Amino acid sequence: MADPRDLFDLTGRVAVVTGASGGLGRRSAEVLSAAGAKVIAIARRESDLQSLVADMGQGAHVAADVTDRDGFADLVSRIEAPFGAPDIVVHAAGINTRQSADEVTRDGWDQTLDLNLSAPFFLSQALVPAMKQKGWGRIVNFASLQTTRAFPGGIAYGASKAGVGQMTRAMAEAWSSDGITANAIGPGFFPTELTQAVFDDPDRSARNAAQTCVGRNGRLEDIDGPLLFLCSDASAYVTGQVLMVDGGFTAK
Repeated sequence: MADPRDLFDLTGRVAVVTGASGGLGRRSAEVLSAAGAKVIAIARRESDLQSLVADMGQGAHVAADVTDRDGFADLVSRIEAPFGAPDIVVHAAGINTRQSADEVTRDGWDQTLDLNLSAPFFLSQALVPAMKQKGWGRIVNFASLQTTRAFPGGIAYGASKAGVGQMTRAMAEAWSSDGITANAIGPGFFPTELTQAVFDDPDRSARNAAQTCVGRNGRLEDIDGPLLFLCSDASAYVTGQVLMVDGGFTAK
């Protein structure tokens, strides 16, 4: 029997992480790099990407807007330039405009759906052909508590994240027979830019923690194991799933 720890070894793999300039995206890039992958970090803030690559000690970065579909051919070329075609893509880029149903604007709606839902699909679609040639690939989307729950001020965000859940299942149906698994992580409340308003309110933060089974909100390191599992050989027979990493928030 092979060493089970080898199942999580990403040595020789190439991984792309969007939204890598901060929060769970940055953490994802760091974890995959520590597990041996060559990571290409993507975001719009180049200075943050440069500091990330410096901290990782290896890897590369691409400053780009992943909602620019007309620029995808160029983006894929830039992604493949440092290490070749990627084996893993983690879609961590996201936005939450926090507009109530009565206040949602067309621009806010389109911006949310473009970044949270359309970009993960079209970037995956562009990277899948090379994964098919290798017979191995991992797609990890980011779902949310709002994939299945309705929160105040979250109609556009919730619609996009509910779409991520179904998109993940549809990706699995389309591509898993070629050795490409597609899964999603659904984080609970983690301290990121998107949830800064929540953590700035001690009472609200405490109420959220009390709604979990564990009794606390998430810490960045809580994403490490689930992400590594879904990006590695350990999850070879897992596809089309949304893994909630929420301390049991959705279990109550």
